[in-house]
Amino acid sequence: MEGEKVALLFGALLCLGYAYEVSVSCMMAYDEGGASAVFNSPECPRWDFSAAIKNGTEKCLVTTHKGRRKYQEDRITCYPHVIIPVLGEDGPNEASMGIAAVFDGHGGEEASEMASQKFLHYFLLHVVFDTYKNLFSHSKEYEGAGQYSLKFKVADELTHGILEKALLRTIQDIDSEFSQEALRNDYISGSTAIVVLWMNGQIFVGNLGDSKALVCSRKTHIDEDNEDDLVARLEAEELTKDHHPDRDDEKARIEAAGGVVLVVGVPRVNGILAVSRSIGDIRLKRYGVIAEPEVTGWRRLSTDDWYVVIGSDGIFERTTSQDVCDILLREHAKENKTSIGSSLCPSSSSLADCIVHNAFSKGSSDNLSVIVIPLRQESPSMEHQQQI
Repeated sequence: MEGEKVALLFGALLCLGYAYEVSVSCMMAYDEGGASAVFNSPECPRWDFSAAIKNGTEKCLVTTHKGRRKYQEDRITCYPHVIIPVLGEDGPNEASMGIAAVFDGHGGEEASEMASQKFLHYFLLHVVFDTYKNLFSHSKEYEGAGQYSLKFKVADELTHGILEKALLRTIQDIDSEFSQEALRNDYISGSTAIVVLWMNGQIFVGNLGDSKALVCSRKTHIDEDNEDDLVARLEAEELTKDHHPDRDDEKARIEAAGGVVLVVGVPRVNGILAVSRSIGDIRLKRYGVIAEPEVTGWRRLSTDDWYVVIGSDGIFERTTSQDVCDILLREHAKENKTSIGSSLCPSSSSLADCIVHNAFSKGSSDNLSVIVIPLRQESPSMEHQQQI
């Protein structure tokens, strides 16, 4: 009876333009089986997050190309304006955040396709359910028999913790669901995953595999030819570390599970897989391949941070992270007519197009996918970075 009262209170408190209703039986399904159990349970209402996804793509410059491969196994998603419930001073409130992800498939497109299709809805469902739980675990106090007093306090750490947990559980759920489907259908495919969240001037990254996320930041240096002049450039700061099988900690885990790292062109798990963390790849899970993202802490953006870039490993096969930032600086100078240098990209190219064009022209043999998120205020299509 008390659980039913709590469930009704949830619905009343989290009616923020669109309502999320959670019954006790639905919460039990969630606790037992995660997001997929909720979406498949007849006890749970139909969850529709379309109202949470707002229009506007100015912060998502995306390009994907199959490159020199026969098939395109990359998948990308980018949602710059997603409304989520948060806990505020006066109770539940709402906030806007951005989500961008690259899923680089291998051995087939099945894993990357499932991940791209399910990620946003699973992620938002985890945010909602974990917000419900935190709402009562952090604020409920009994005042006599059956009386509740709700007290709220703003805590970025709480919101950040909810989002981080939602990301980790989403990847876990997708990996579990895909692994079952792979067993039924004899799929051998897998997918890397890199996800960037941004909110209130801060970004957070979760990664498994060898795609990269980086920030291009403006730095000034003394000109080597003229010490009286300062030269500006965009310097690359990588936010991720590749999960290659020969990385010391990754290799230790693989060998402890009974696997081996063999060099077949590049280091591979059992001579097969060139990454040590992925969604799927069910035949290598027993040998230490895991689907647990490595996460960064929340990084506050500054006015010197111009771009966030997320790219599949094909982008970086022949191109360094610094090369990517150099391309963006050159194209920025061209757009603002502050440089007379010629562009290496077709005249109609977006910034993302230009990065893919450069990687392909340098001889990359892989699928090519990139997301560029502009941070600067000066461009007409860019909001101030503190609002990202």
